[in-house]
Amino acid sequence: MNLVEKIKILNNYLKIKNFNKVIEDGKKILKKSPNNDYLLNLIGMAFQGKSQYLNSINFFEESLKINPGNIAAMNNYANSLKAIGKFEQSKNLYEKILDKDPNYIRAYNNLANLKTSYNDYDGAIDLYIKAITLLKKNKNIPKIHSLELMFSLAVAYQGCNKVKESKATIDEILSLDPSHAGAHKLKSSMFKYSNDNLESIDHLKKMEILNEDKKLDNNKKIDLFFSLGKAYEDVKNFDKSYYYLNEANKLRYEKHGSNLDNEKKLFEHIIRIFEKINLKECHSEIPSKKIIFICGMPRSGTTLTEQILSSHDDVYGAGELVYLQRVIQKNFYHDSKLDKQKIKQTKDLSKNVISSEYLEHFNIYNINQNVITDKAPQNFRWLGFIKLFFPNSKILHCYRNPKDNCLSLFKNSFASAMMNWSNNSRDIANYYNIYEELMSFWKSKIPEFIFDVEYEKLVTNKNNEIKKILKFCELSWDEKCLNHEKNSKTPIKTVSASQARRPIYNSSLNSNVNFDKHLDEMFKILK
Repeated sequence: MNLVEKIKILNNYLKIKNFNKVIEDGKKILKKSPNNDYLLNLIGMAFQGKSQYLNSINFFEESLKINPGNIAAMNNYANSLKAIGKFEQSKNLYEKILDKDPNYIRAYNNLANLKTSYNDYDGAIDLYIKAITLLKKNKNIPKIHSLELMFSLAVAYQGCNKVKESKATIDEILSLDPSHAGAHKLKSSMFKYSNDNLESIDHLKKMEILNEDKKLDNNKKIDLFFSLGKAYEDVKNFDKSYYYLNEANKLRYEKHGSNLDNEKKLFEHIIRIFEKINLKECHSEIPSKKIIFICGMPRSGTTLTEQILSSHDDVYGAGELVYLQRVIQKNFYHDSKLDKQKIKQTKDLSKNVISSEYLEHFNIYNINQNVITDKAPQNFRWLGFIKLFFPNSKILHCYRNPKDNCLSLFKNSFASAMMNWSNNSRDIANYYNIYEELMSFWKSKIPEFIFDVEYEKLVTNKNNEIKKILKFCELSWDEKCLNHEKNSKTPIKTVSASQARRPIYNSSLNSNVNFDKHLDEMFKILK
């Protein structure tokens, strides 16, 4: 078998995501053909598929040493750099590719996606539009499917509150592909279904017709079922709503399983590590920026809280970030466990390397304010690290009625593998219980460092609660915080986008009663 045939087989393995086989066989072939840049790129892609980005980078770099003009390797290299938070380097590579080949659609798409990572939505939108225009003009360009680009454009429009443009783009997608379940899901989030809204009822009928299509794959069914569940809840047909939501969660569970056991072990491990660490002895170097960490259970009101705070002139809303977790994993994990000794040693260093590494991620952002919000809900796991290395920060802990919170998790689909515990109603309740145990631990250690933002109080007594939040965050009063729905300076990248753009409403309070008979088991598990 010649080299071309061997590489063709590796490509087939890559297509079916047998990454280990690509790496194992690829390395064997590489011994006989060490200067094959295509092969090196292929192995790098396999490591990328396994989320082993540092390994992938090594292979992409070797490929580019042999052939600096290998644009595919350059693009993959930039993707891996982006995945580990090296945004500046990644951006420079994408731009270099587009200088070499202005028709390389993948680079437009990837650079646009990168720009949304650091909140340059205007720049991203320009790139998506340029790529779509190129595709329409030149049918010979190697294609990422134009629908994928159009969908990314619709999501970007929605993220920066350009609802009209987002709807128009979604409608164009659905005119080209009526079975595009992602577009249906995005559209379903944009309005309240009711008999008075003819557009919404028309859309519900179209989704019902699509549901009869026997050729729909499970990925499309998941998006469609969540959308139908949302629609039927809006029109108060709670039995049908539960049916579709439950079917969607079943399919997600079949596909992704659950990571509840791993999360439980992690929480227990965190408590063991921090039980004997004195959290009153913080690092002596104060970070240059003040970070307001907004955390709590997902779907507990974190997005709403950030939109309120980031309406303030002195606050930059950075959104849901992975930077803190990334810095912690890099510096304190050894053999998949936290190293208590390393935590103590790092705290006593003259330089605060943790806050410095964290703040480095913002170099690519356009930030004039000295106060930044980080709205990653599950940062509640890392409150001990925040206290040690961000002593001038503020922690806002969002919480709401546990039943409403768990119901909201059951009703939504989350892309992150870290959220796979949310694919099953029992696991959702059990996760809530271990979250409460961990929060009780943190409050016993650093009670004065945590401010509880109760969702129910926030939506029923807005003015008073916002005043309390601003006082805790040591921010002056700003009337704009009362009208967060007018805040377009902070993009929203989560499933809360449509809700958080609305004026504060209380229709979600005690919504669990509508699903009591269906989710009785989940509600009973809650402690």
